[in-house]
Amino acid sequence: MKETVAQLTAKEILEREFKTAMRGYKPEEVDAFLDQIIKDYEAFLERIETLEKENQRLQQRATETPKRSAAPAPAAANTGTTNFDILKRLSNLEKEVFGRKLYEDR
Repeated sequence: MKETVAQLTAKEILEREFKTAMRGYKPEEVDAFLDQIIKDYEAFLERIETLEKENQRLQQRATETPKRSAAPAPAAANTGTTNFDILKRLSNLEKEVFGRKLYEDR
């Protein structure tokens, strides 16, 4: 069920008539402002429609995408040596960076 986002349509805004009274608003200014509101209103409605279509597309894509299995990747067997290599490189980098700072401070 789609919720109603707006209570007025662009046509209703355009066709709205206001009574004139002594010391009232200038009808030309009101009409110009309402024209601007109509343009914004139509742009918002168009944007909402675009986002709703994109949302539906993404939801459909999410349901069609097969669930990834929890099985580890084949390259996981080398993880132990890879992690050791990364830690060794990180340690050497820390020694290099922090070692320089220790000697520069003295």
